[in-house]
Amino acid sequence: MAKQKGPLKVKGSLGDLTFYKSQDGYLVREKGGIDKQRIATDPAFQRTRENNSEFGRAGTAGQLFRKAFNSLLVNSADNRMTSRLHKLMVKVIQTDVISGRGKRNVIDGEAELLKDFEFNIRGKLASNFFAAYVGTIDRVTGAIKVSVPSFVPSSMITAPAGTTHYKIISGGAEIDFENGSFTIATSASAALPWGENPTAVLNQTNQVTAESTKPLFLVFGVEYYQEVNGTMYPLKNGSYNPLAVIEVSGM
Repeated sequence: MAKQKGPLKVKGSLGDLTFYKSQDGYLVREKGGIDKQRIATDPAFQRTRENNSEFGRAGTAGQLFRKAFNSLLVNSADNRMTSRLHKLMVKVIQTDVISGRGKRNVIDGEAELLKDFEFNIRGKLASNFFAAYVGTIDRVTGAIKVSVPSFVPSSMITAPAGTTHYKIISGGAEIDFENGSFTIATSASAALPWGENPTAVLNQTNQVTAESTKPLFLVFGVEYYQEVNGTMYPLKNGSYNPLAVIEVSGM
């Protein structure tokens, strides 16, 4: 794969070369590869078909996962989050020791590998929020909770320049990867001042199905705001907001 240089930004095909735009700029690659029909039928490509099947299954699982938390990701995801999540979903599927090659899936894999996944690599929770917090998932009641003891915001939150306020956000999801459905509940605090005054204890409960048999997830994060004339504006359109998976309860 080569990168285009010069003032002309070409897209399309020319001979055996394909020019296209990606997140890394304008690139060029050579056409070629093995015929799709041969890959789909030739016994020599059995392993390739198995890998492709699981790769696609990981993509579908990642898409469902993102859809479940979409209301929080609008302001808290970087432009490479999808590919990073897909890579992790592949690892989850590869931990399935029950299903045969090509049929491995998230349900029988280790969904706990998703714990600590950062949705925003530009603003990691681990690098921006230093106050203590406790996340819990209760399968019996379906309560997915996070508790944050009192802390001093200016000391425990690394906020970007211009921040005057912030919100603590969380979300609990029950995800059915087999049937492509989910139940989601989210919480958000009021806009709290970023300063030296200690906060009150904060508790958030996100209720999903009681006695669920599906994987359950808890995400937690911070949104930054700037107050101007009594109105709260999201800072930098959310590009610095941290959000991460802090608890997972697999099957």
